[in-house]
Amino acid sequence: MKHLFFLVIGLWSLPCLAGEWKAKSAPLMTKWADEVSPTNAHPEYPRPQLVRKEWLNLNGLWDYSIEPKETARPGRWQTEAILVPFPVESALSGVMELVGPEQKLWYRRNFQIPRKNDAVDPAWANQRVLLHFGAVDWETTVFVNGHEVGSHRGGFDPFSFDITSVLKPDAENELIVAVWDPSDAGYQGRGKQVQKPGGIFYTPTTGIWQTVWLEPVPQTYIRDVTITPDLDQRQLTIQTDVVNPQPGWKLGIVVRSQTATGGITHRRWQTDLKAPARITLRDQDPNFASYIWSPSNPHLIDVHVALVEDESADLLGFGQEWLPKDPGVIEAVDPVPLVDLVSSYTALRKISVGKDAHGITRILLNDKPLFQVGPLDQGFWPDGLYTAPTDEAMKFDIDQTRAYGFNLIRKHVKVEPATWYHHCDKTGMLVWQDMPSGDRSAPWDPFGKFDNQELTRSAESAADYRREWKSIIDARRAFPCIVMWVPFNEGWGQSETVAITKWTKEYDPSRLVNCASGGNDFPVGDVIDVHRYPGPVAPVPTAERASVLGEFGGLGLPLEGHTWQGKENWGYRNFEDQVSLTAAYLDLFDQLHPLIEKPGLSAAIYTQTTDVETEVNGLMTYDRKVLKIPVEAATKAHAALFQPARQLNTVVPTSRDEAVTWQYTLEKPSDGWEKPAFDATPWKSAPGGFGEKSTPGSVVRTEWKSNDIWLRRTFNLKTNPKGEIRLIMHHDEDAEVYLNGELLKKVSGYSTDYRQFRLSPQAQKALTRGTNTLAVHCKQTGGGQYIDVGLVELAE
Repeated sequence: MKHLFFLVIGLWSLPCLAGEWKAKSAPLMTKWADEVSPTNAHPEYPRPQLVRKEWLNLNGLWDYSIEPKETARPGRWQTEAILVPFPVESALSGVMELVGPEQKLWYRRNFQIPRKNDAVDPAWANQRVLLHFGAVDWETTVFVNGHEVGSHRGGFDPFSFDITSVLKPDAENELIVAVWDPSDAGYQGRGKQVQKPGGIFYTPTTGIWQTVWLEPVPQTYIRDVTITPDLDQRQLTIQTDVVNPQPGWKLGIVVRSQTATGGITHRRWQTDLKAPARITLRDQDPNFASYIWSPSNPHLIDVHVALVEDESADLLGFGQEWLPKDPGVIEAVDPVPLVDLVSSYTALRKISVGKDAHGITRILLNDKPLFQVGPLDQGFWPDGLYTAPTDEAMKFDIDQTRAYGFNLIRKHVKVEPATWYHHCDKTGMLVWQDMPSGDRSAPWDPFGKFDNQELTRSAESAADYRREWKSIIDARRAFPCIVMWVPFNEGWGQSETVAITKWTKEYDPSRLVNCASGGNDFPVGDVIDVHRYPGPVAPVPTAERASVLGEFGGLGLPLEGHTWQGKENWGYRNFEDQVSLTAAYLDLFDQLHPLIEKPGLSAAIYTQTTDVETEVNGLMTYDRKVLKIPVEAATKAHAALFQPARQLNTVVPTSRDEAVTWQYTLEKPSDGWEKPAFDATPWKSAPGGFGEKSTPGSVVRTEWKSNDIWLRRTFNLKTNPKGEIRLIMHHDEDAEVYLNGELLKKVSGYSTDYRQFRLSPQAQKALTRGTNTLAVHCKQTGGGQYIDVGLVELAE
């Protein structure tokens, strides 16, 4: 008898009652939308961490009906079909309709157990059959052949039902799925889904949005394999969960590196099915360092686990006959017949918090400081919403993030399909995983006014949160790429912060925990996380917690032909063209760089990977057709973060540290006010900065509360600076700065701290030896107000 195991699996063609399907047209579509059809709707094996040979994909065309919530079962089905696994609100579903909390979404399809030679396929005969759902949002009830087989609550965690007892092996089977989703009318985790999208909140997802599939398993089978790496001990702990274990049966475990040369290879029997297997890896190998996973070396280790009933199976030579000859392939021959066989993988890596050489608390990867930088990733698609049109499309976002020179993605209030994390594992992309937020928001502002405060959820809401958070961790903890859990974002649903953070750390001590990214801070967890737009800023690390900037940037640019709507698109800061956007982006990263050294920033998250609906803060447009920030410029800026920051020498000081006298007027001056020869004798003199004292980051020495202010000052230079000149400015709101009559910089919006700005080559030439004149106009329309300006030289 010979068993073959392959990772590459095709899509079965299944009978279905559904009618015709045609994708709808969303305001934007990606280039991958044209590749989507009923026969190739996400055909990939959906569970890369626990793979079996046999499975049956149920994606494709289903009947559907949208009925009042109280309906027991639809009396009719729509004439057109819905394409699973695309959300009903998406264009690729073929429906593109909102459901809402007052209605329920129903699905129906028929399927058959695979057959061969007019009989049930031997691989499926006399097996238990499991029905798997990758994710369904939110409350799901499942019926097979008229029997209710189970229900589930949760929009982001996978779930399964054993449907063996209600199956008809030799006939068609009817599968019906009913889904109710209250969206933002409920307390459940929903992320950024709202019934009335706008700004930073988007179209909801209702119903099935990840792969649905069947799997045959033996009566006694391997339900799960949990692998915990321990770099310090050079050890893997492998815990296997066996359903219906039998006395005397054994587990056979083979561990092997995914390299052409084989690398690490270990084999062992495990006679106690419930006990963890601890495998110590040989570190005498001179190439051992190359087996440690990191962004620059994403080395993965295959773990194959077999269930064997033969008590007399020979330990000597075990695994030789089914050791993988190629990655992902196992062959087994007598005399060791296998009852069950699954393939998984892991990586030898360690994430921790510790001191650097200067005693600063930092995030460490494999015991070494590594600055983590990457985008906030919402995981939305214009044509598929929560569901990427294809696996290639999903991988594109990760690959493009890598091409930009990032090493980190913060997966923002959404959980992706397992295949997304598999791509991150293979490419060496670090991941911070958020819990999708729900319920209402606690009082919050970005400056810590409400630290140590939170809301109180109802008992039902709190229990729902804890259940789904645990389920999400269980489903995704096998992926090495995930290095941090984020239970809360800002104040969204923030409750029981200390208890949830401590529980998360105890439940998975192999990862860091961020108590509330940018939210109301409590002295718990591994990091202090602030959000600041545009920023950047850095909190001061403590003895036990590292400093991270959980969100910053948000530089917006709507590009005609690539926006969700023609007008009224939204960004934290908006720009008119890609040139000005790129200049502002490089300015941000110039300011970020010195914060790594002092106060000791360990990570920074830029908002965001792509535009999403009306939000235009992306590095890419929502349709992924335009890279708004050029790769070459961004990559160079990101690479600089891993080198020592260049020194800044003051040329013209600001008033942040010491008062600097300016001439000023609140009345609009005559034309030419910015020119060196202008007579400003009637203007008043006073020390900067000018503004209102409650303005964040300000150092007000002269109060200014009118709409406009004009400033001038002269200074002398004995020699021309040799290095690049940068403008230092804190502005609230719009400002224009002139040097010797030449426009240095024009900015809109406001900042919350002193920022560094690059200057054009022409502006650089405006600075001369001898007498120079700085002139500034600042306009304020509401809220705080402040202006202060200086010049620095970037040392060679």
